[in-house]
Amino acid sequence: MTLLDCAGARISGCWSLRGDSSGSGEDSLDRLLPPAGAPRKKSATSLSKTEPPLLRTGKRTIYTAGRPPWYDEHGAQSKEAFVIGLCGGSASGKTTVANKIIEALDVPWVVLLSMDSFYKVLSPEEQVLAAQNDYNFDHPGAFDFELLVATLRKLKQGRSVKIPVYDFTTHRRQKDWKNLYGASVIIFEGIMSFADKELLQLLDMKIFVDTDSDIRLVRRLRRDITERGRDIEGVIKQYNKFVKPAFEQYIEPTMRLADIVVPRGGGNMVAIDLIVQHVHSQLEEINKVDILRELSVRALLASAQQMQQLPQTLSVLESTPQVRGLHTIIRNKETSRDEFIFYSKRLMRLLIEHALTFLPSQPCAVQTPQGHEYEGRRHSGKGITGVSILRAGETMEPALRAVCKDVRIGKILIQTNLDSGEPELHYLRLPKDISEDHVILMDSTVSTGAAAMMAVRVLLDHEVQEDKIMLVSLLMAELGVHSVAYAFPKVKIITTAVDKNLDDCLHVIPGIGDFGDRYFGTDGQEIDWSDEEEQQLSS
Repeated sequence: MTLLDCAGARISGCWSLRGDSSGSGEDSLDRLLPPAGAPRKKSATSLSKTEPPLLRTGKRTIYTAGRPPWYDEHGAQSKEAFVIGLCGGSASGKTTVANKIIEALDVPWVVLLSMDSFYKVLSPEEQVLAAQNDYNFDHPGAFDFELLVATLRKLKQGRSVKIPVYDFTTHRRQKDWKNLYGASVIIFEGIMSFADKELLQLLDMKIFVDTDSDIRLVRRLRRDITERGRDIEGVIKQYNKFVKPAFEQYIEPTMRLADIVVPRGGGNMVAIDLIVQHVHSQLEEINKVDILRELSVRALLASAQQMQQLPQTLSVLESTPQVRGLHTIIRNKETSRDEFIFYSKRLMRLLIEHALTFLPSQPCAVQTPQGHEYEGRRHSGKGITGVSILRAGETMEPALRAVCKDVRIGKILIQTNLDSGEPELHYLRLPKDISEDHVILMDSTVSTGAAAMMAVRVLLDHEVQEDKIMLVSLLMAELGVHSVAYAFPKVKIITTAVDKNLDDCLHVIPGIGDFGDRYFGTDGQEIDWSDEEEQQLSS
């Protein structure tokens, strides 16, 4: 018997995949991590060879399977996330199917987005009806499709989004929204996933979960009573009055739009396995197109057009005898670690002070203790946020904190994949509402500019304005300066020195060595990220 004979039958232009039992679903919106047994890619930092592609510390979970570049040498997005739409009746097992697809996909940077987060805000009159189980939550008009489409479009484009958190007990949106960012694959599920034309255009793959109505009713009774504080009479009343008619009128007819139909939900592992195979083949085709269309980001940076003159957005700290003396000490391979740290901190303080002169200011008059007026200046921006590129960029945080009282700090972990040579995003923590701040992006050294470009792209994805970003580094190579300026011409680049060349390993020449290893004393040693990363991220 062929695979088609035992697992599928052609129905109305879609595949109906058949398996064994059914599963139950739960509403959720979470970033889903790779499964514990997934293989790990090599990175520039040593990790135990038996560890899964995520790192759990005392407080946090950090990806070790990083996100490769999603932009080109111009800094613009080069590929969109792959969106899988899951539709089906209430309690059909959509979320269970989504979770099992994610587990079987074994792909990092997958997010699950639930349509239940996008119910409309109810008026006082509608709140009363909802409390009496007389409001129809299963009608297309109950959803905020405008917000939903805008959110999914931004997420597909690789940008950061805010997701409303809906309280099913009170029928209200909670005050705090969730942030979602960094998806390579998006699984979007909901009862009306196929009910809007604009929404359908964003879906790369459409799956309908078809479950018997009696099973869906039993699941809905169990869920609404145990999880949402409803009584059995109210649940049955709502089901008969709204849920069942809405399924027949709005949801079941959209089955014809599906690419794949999955009977009996999450227990249908035959169907899920076939879906996973198809998604893998689609992702492989996308990757092949990307490879044929462009070289790696690092290769593009290395071969990018280099201007004869350094860009006007670059500012180099004046090479005074003091600055040159500090460079002499920290560049000397014989310098002890204690002296390296001490004199690096002195140079960082000078660099940060220099960077602050580029922040916007406005005239301000104050009264002196002698009763006279002094015409001065004060910062005219809304706020200042420092963002360090871990791990070496984190060493510059004390200098920033020393001169900017109560400055907010964010952190980005970017490492080089030794197999591909590409930078990969592993961890991200940014303060809320960073979009209106001036951001000082800190890294100790910049060679090709690949990591700095990724960090700038992350900030832009979080709606930080390009002209409000300052890249601050102790030492940069000319290639790194040109690469960042070419991709992001409005970003201000500030450093204490620019070296001309890179060696075959892309190290800055004459350079400073591996700044992080010299500063943290890890030269030639394996790094215990479980302890070190926890200390850095808890600061």
